[in-house]
Amino acid sequence: MSLAPHLARLARECTITPYKSSGPGGQKKNKTESSVRVTHVPTGITRIATESRSQTRNRAHALERVWEALERRRRRPKPRVATRPTRSSVEQRLTAKRRRGERLGERRSEPAD
Repeated sequence: MSLAPHLARLARECTITPYKSSGPGGQKKNKTESSVRVTHVPTGITRIATESRSQTRNRAHALERVWEALERRRRRPKPRVATRPTRSSVEQRLTAKRRRGERLGERRSEPAD
């Protein structure tokens, strides 16, 4: 199974380690090193794949996951544009503040003379 060109390029920057995974599966899992851990050396991103019995397929899955993580890091969030509040929202906020102030003012007791 050959890798896509972008994954083959990525594999040169990574440390690929096959290992025996744990969990259910019995002899097939205990004797074969089909699980793969891929570490992208420049960034330190590590992803694993254990789904398949094929080490080659698991290597492709893990490399794809590292690629997706790098893409997520590369994506820049769209800058927010500051906008002014609308006139009606300003009026609503000030009206609510005025009502609250009046309510609190009614609670105050007048000083006794």
